[in-house]
Amino acid sequence: MGKSEMSCDCAAIHEDILQHVRAEIIPEQQMADMAKLFKVFGDSTRMRIMAALNCHEMCVCDIAVLLDMTKSAVSHQLKVLRDNNLVKFQKKGKHAYYSLADDHVREILDVALEHINE
Repeated sequence: MGKSEMSCDCAAIHEDILQHVRAEIIPEQQMADMAKLFKVFGDSTRMRIMAALNCHEMCVCDIAVLLDMTKSAVSHQLKVLRDNNLVKFQKKGKHAYYSLADDHVREILDVALEHINE
Protein backbone atom coordinates (compact mmCIF):
# COMPACT_ATOMS: atom_id res chain seq x y z
CA MET A 1 0.00 0.00 0.00
CA GLY A 2 1.51 3.32 -1.09
CA LYS A 3 1.73 6.41 1.08
CA SER A 4 -0.98 8.20 -0.90
CA GLU A 5 -3.32 5.25 -0.40
CA MET A 6 -3.02 5.57 3.39
CA SER A 7 -3.89 9.26 3.63
CA CYS A 8 -7.16 11.05 3.14
CA ASP A 9 -7.28 13.46 0.23
CA CYS A 10 -10.79 14.76 0.83
CA ALA A 11 -11.73 17.97 2.63
CA ALA A 12 -14.89 16.63 4.26
CA ILE A 13 -15.17 17.04 8.02
CA HIS A 14 -17.30 14.44 9.80
CA GLU A 15 -18.78 16.54 12.61
CA ASP A 16 -20.78 13.64 14.04
CA ILE A 17 -17.60 11.58 14.47
CA LEU A 18 -15.66 14.52 15.91
CA GLN A 19 -18.43 15.27 18.38
CA HIS A 20 -18.58 11.63 19.48
CA VAL A 21 -14.80 11.35 19.91
CA ARG A 22 -14.55 14.67 21.78
CA ALA A 23 -17.17 13.36 24.23
CA GLU A 24 -15.56 9.93 24.65
CA ILE A 25 -11.80 10.49 24.40
CA ILE A 26 -9.66 10.08 27.49
CA PRO A 27 -8.96 13.43 29.22
CA GLU A 28 -5.49 14.94 28.71
CA GLN A 29 -4.29 14.35 32.30
CA GLN A 30 -5.24 10.70 32.19
CA MET A 31 -3.56 10.42 28.78
CA ALA A 32 -0.36 11.88 30.27
CA ASP A 33 -0.58 9.44 33.20
CA MET A 34 -1.00 6.53 30.78
CA ALA A 35 2.00 7.68 28.75
CA LYS A 36 4.04 7.79 31.97
CA LEU A 37 2.92 4.26 32.83
CA PHE A 38 3.84 2.93 29.40
CA LYS A 39 7.22 4.61 29.72
CA VAL A 40 7.82 2.51 32.85
CA PHE A 41 6.90 -0.60 30.85
CA GLY A 42 9.35 0.53 28.16
CA ASP A 43 12.41 -0.63 30.11
CA SER A 44 13.48 -4.24 29.57
CA THR A 45 15.02 -4.55 33.04
CA ARG A 46 11.76 -3.55 34.69
CA MET A 47 9.90 -5.93 32.39
CA ARG A 48 12.23 -8.77 33.43
CA ILE A 49 11.60 -7.97 37.10
CA MET A 50 7.84 -7.93 36.59
CA ALA A 51 8.00 -11.18 34.60
CA ALA A 52 9.86 -12.80 37.50
CA LEU A 53 7.35 -11.45 40.01
CA ASN A 54 4.54 -12.73 37.81
CA CYS A 55 5.88 -16.22 38.62
CA HIS A 56 6.45 -15.77 42.35
CA GLU A 57 7.04 -13.15 45.02
CA MET A 58 10.76 -12.60 45.55
CA CYS A 59 13.23 -10.68 47.67
CA VAL A 60 15.75 -8.23 46.19
CA CYS A 61 18.63 -10.68 46.68
CA ASP A 62 16.89 -13.42 44.69
CA ILE A 63 15.91 -11.02 41.89
CA ALA A 64 19.51 -9.77 41.71
CA VAL A 65 20.85 -13.32 41.34
CA LEU A 66 18.16 -14.31 38.83
CA LEU A 67 18.81 -11.30 36.61
CA ASP A 68 22.58 -11.11 37.21
CA MET A 69 22.33 -7.59 38.59
CA THR A 70 23.48 -5.81 41.72
CA LYS A 71 21.06 -5.49 44.62
CA SER A 72 21.40 -1.71 44.29
CA ALA A 73 20.36 -1.77 40.62
CA VAL A 74 17.41 -4.04 41.38
CA SER A 75 16.35 -1.84 44.31
CA HIS A 76 16.43 1.23 42.07
CA GLN A 77 14.19 -0.44 39.49
CA LEU A 78 11.84 -1.74 42.18
CA LYS A 79 11.46 1.82 43.49
CA VAL A 80 10.38 3.00 40.04
CA LEU A 81 7.90 0.12 39.87
CA ARG A 82 6.63 0.84 43.40
CA ASP A 83 6.26 4.56 42.65
CA ASN A 84 4.03 3.63 39.73
CA ASN A 85 1.95 1.14 41.74
CA LEU A 86 3.13 -1.84 39.72
CA VAL A 87 4.73 -3.78 42.58
CA LYS A 88 4.25 -3.94 46.31
CA PHE A 89 6.30 -5.41 49.12
CA GLN A 90 5.84 -6.84 52.56
CA LYS A 91 8.41 -7.33 55.28
CA LYS A 92 8.95 -10.83 56.61
CA GLY A 93 11.60 -10.64 59.27
CA LYS A 94 14.68 -9.00 57.81
CA HIS A 95 13.54 -9.54 54.22
CA ALA A 96 11.27 -7.50 51.98
CA TYR A 97 9.37 -9.67 49.53
CA TYR A 98 8.11 -8.07 46.34
CA SER A 99 5.12 -9.09 44.25
CA LEU A 100 3.03 -7.57 41.49
CA ALA A 101 0.71 -4.93 42.88
CA ASP A 102 -2.52 -6.51 41.66
CA ASP A 103 -4.25 -8.53 38.96
CA HIS A 104 -4.33 -5.49 36.64
CA VAL A 105 -0.55 -5.67 36.30
CA ARG A 106 -0.77 -9.39 35.51
CA GLU A 107 -3.43 -8.64 32.89
CA ILE A 108 -1.25 -5.97 31.26
CA LEU A 109 1.65 -8.42 31.06
CA ASP A 110 -0.60 -11.19 29.71
CA VAL A 111 -2.20 -8.94 27.09
CA ALA A 112 1.19 -7.60 25.98
CA LEU A 113 2.55 -11.13 25.59
CA GLU A 114 -0.56 -12.21 23.72
CA HIS A 115 -0.25 -9.20 21.40
CA ILE A 116 3.40 -9.80 20.49
CA ASN A 117 2.74 -13.50 19.89
CA GLU A 118 -0.06 -12.83 17.35
